[in-house]
Amino acid sequence: MWHPFTQQSKWVEDSPIVVDRAQGMYFWDTDGNRYLDGVSSLWVNVHGHCHPVINEAIRRQLERLDHTTFLGLTHEPGIELAEKLVATAPLGLTRAFFAGDGSSAVEAAIKMAYQAQAQRGENRPYFLHIAQGYHGDTLGAVSVGGIDLFHQTYRPIMLDTLMVSSPGVLDPGQSRLDRAGQVLAEMRELLNRRGSEVCAIVIEPLVQGAGGMLTHDASFVVGVRDLCDEFGALMVVDEVATGIGRTGKMWAVDHAGITPDLLTCGKGITAGYLPLSAVLATDAVYEAFLGTPAQARTFFHGHSYTANPLSAAAAVANLDLMESDQTVAHAAGVGEQLTRELKAVAELDGVVEVRQVGTMVGIEVASVGERTGFAVCQAARERGVWVRPLGDVVILMPPLAISSEQTTTLTSAVAEAIGDVLR
Repeated sequence: MWHPFTQQSKWVEDSPIVVDRAQGMYFWDTDGNRYLDGVSSLWVNVHGHCHPVINEAIRRQLERLDHTTFLGLTHEPGIELAEKLVATAPLGLTRAFFAGDGSSAVEAAIKMAYQAQAQRGENRPYFLHIAQGYHGDTLGAVSVGGIDLFHQTYRPIMLDTLMVSSPGVLDPGQSRLDRAGQVLAEMRELLNRRGSEVCAIVIEPLVQGAGGMLTHDASFVVGVRDLCDEFGALMVVDEVATGIGRTGKMWAVDHAGITPDLLTCGKGITAGYLPLSAVLATDAVYEAFLGTPAQARTFFHGHSYTANPLSAAAAVANLDLMESDQTVAHAAGVGEQLTRELKAVAELDGVVEVRQVGTMVGIEVASVGERTGFAVCQAARERGVWVRPLGDVVILMPPLAISSEQTTTLTSAVAEAIGDVLR
C-alpha cells in the first residue's frame, strides 16, 4: 500500500494503528485499544461513528437505489439534498452542483468561475489567491494553493495565477485586524494593476486549515467581497473544511455576513460516511451557462458518481440530525469550552501559539528535533487520544457532537503529551 500524505520510509518503521471498528467518538484497533477520535477522521465526522439514524438512512436507500448517473437523470435523494443545502446557505446561493470530494468541488468551482466570465464576454485568465492556502490536490486546486511543501514541486505544470500574502501570518505584535487590512491593501494594489484580468478571488474564510490553522479576522472576508464587487471578479470561498458547523456557525462566511458567488463544501456533508461534495452558486453564475445546445454554454464537467444516491441519503440524514439535535449550537459550545481549556495549554513551555475558530484548533509547538508535532501526537496516542500534526502544529478538530467530558479528555491528553515531549 501507498498511503496519502505519508512518508512511506517512516511509515514502515512506525507501529501503525490498524482500525478494526468505531462507535460514537471512539475507534478501536485490532489489538482492542480504544482511541478518542480527536480529528474527526480528518475533519469529516459530525455526530460520531456509526450513528443509527444515518446507518438506517443508507440501508433504506440501498434497498431502493444504489446508483444511477446524474448526467441526464435525477433522483429524490439528490433533489432533497440540493434543497436542504440551499436552505442552509447564505442568502443568494440558490444552485447546488455535486462533486465527489473537496478537491473536485474546488476544481468545478474555478472552472465555473472562468467559464461564466468568458460566456459574459470577459477575458479574465487569472485567479487571485492567498499564500498558505490549500484547496485540494488536483492540478487546478493545487494552482490556487500556496503551501510550498505541498505545491512547489508542481509549479511548472500548474495554472499561472496571482497570489498575495496570508492574512493569518502576523508580524510581531500585529493584530489580526491590522493584518487583514494590510493584506487587503496588497490585494487592492494588485487589482489596480491587473484587476481586469482576474476571473475570481479564491479564499478559505476565517481559517487556513492545512496552512496550520492560520486564522484571520472576519473583516478580511468582508474586504474580499467588496474588492470582488469593485473589480468584477467572482468570489470563491472554499468551505470544505470550515463549513457544516466547524466554526460554530453553519458556514464560516456567516461570521462575516456576506454571500460569495461560489461556495464549495465537502468533508462533513455526509457526517463522515461517504464521499460527496458540492458547489453552491448564485443564480447569476448559473444563468451564465443557459442557452441553446448550439451555443455550447453547458458546463461540461462531472463524474461517474456525481450525486451518488447513497451519499446523498447519508447527507440528507446528517443535515436532518444537525437540525433536530441543534448540532451547530452545540459545536459553538464545544468551541467555547476548547477556548477555556486551551488557555492553560497556551502557557505550557514550548507552545508557540494556540490558534482557534470554533472547533478548529492548531497548537503550534517549538521544534525540539525532527517531527516534534508527530512526537506530541504519538504521546497523545499513548493516552488513548488520536490527533494528527501539520508539521509542528498539533491539530484538534473533534466531532461536533462530542460531549463536555470527552472534550476535556481530549485537551488534557494533548496537554500532557506536550509536557512529555517539550519539558
